[in-house]
Amino acid sequence: QVQLVESGGGLVQAGGSLSLSCTASGTTFSNRAIGWYRQAPGKQRELVARIYRERITDYADAVKGRFTISRDNAKNTMSLQMNSLKPEDTAVYYCNVQTWTFENYWGQGTQVTVSS
Repeated sequence: QVQLVESGGGLVQAGGSLSLSCTASGTTFSNRAIGWYRQAPGKQRELVARIYRERITDYADAVKGRFTISRDNAKNTMSLQMNSLKPEDTAVYYCNVQTWTFENYWGQGTQVTVSS
């Protein structure tokens, strides 16, 4: 059974930083792609950042230059370093693993709130 558990969310002032972590069990991060998505109230879930198996990274335009995604295969963890946070970054952040057969697995989400 695949489980993804996020941690590290919280409340921070605009301009501050937070680091999110995701730990996997029942699967590894050596899949087709792993990444972070977010969903703000009343909005659709959107991609934040993603790493492909070939180590190619992909970032949403809104977070480029501020967020950095990384992974540690030995520890089966993935992280998202978020700097220069803005109120519009407020959302629930989800960890995602996409397998080579295009199955998607999701964590339960962690709340990030940025106050102005």
